[in-house]
Amino acid sequence: KEIGGDFYDFFLIDDDHLCLVIADVSGKGIPASLFMMNSKVLIKSFASGDNTPAEVLEKANKEICENNQMEMFITVWLGILELSTGKMVASNAGHEYPVIGHTGEEFEIIKDNHGFVVGGMEGVKYNDYELQLSPGDKLFVYTDGVPEATNSKNELFGTDRMLEALNADKYAPVEEMLRNVRKAVSEFA
Repeated sequence: KEIGGDFYDFFLIDDDHLCLVIADVSGKGIPASLFMMNSKVLIKSFASGDNTPAEVLEKANKEICENNQMEMFITVWLGILELSTGKMVASNAGHEYPVIGHTGEEFEIIKDNHGFVVGGMEGVKYNDYELQLSPGDKLFVYTDGVPEATNSKNELFGTDRMLEALNADKYAPVEEMLRNVRKAVSEFA
């Protein structure tokens, strides 16, 4: 029960394209971990071709739905960044909204168009959308463990507190920003 099914990955598709993926498998324990490993391999395999993020999710969904005896599913956010231009094409399969911090500005949630979870139903179509990143911009992706952290009063941490923690020092190095978020979640919970 202590083994989770969250995962993230990043890898170069070619010299100018970086793929970023974060996902959360339903369930816990060994079955979720094995499902996560299989899903991660499928996503990386499809992303390494000439597919858009939406096509990667559609192909992974098809493959998972054809052989899903455990009846599990995953939420996935996947983005492909063109390093030379800063253009990112992304797609979201029921995952948490990404957060972007443009240089010198407050972090904000990007309310993208969610598709259905991967592995939940055959034939699902996903949508691509674009983000423009400039040097110094920061992208923050996370799983539901951050906004759903609960305190002793049974209140959720939520995305407002998460944004406060990110914006506490928007010029901090990314490692420090992550420590700020982790500390805020720990103190709240």
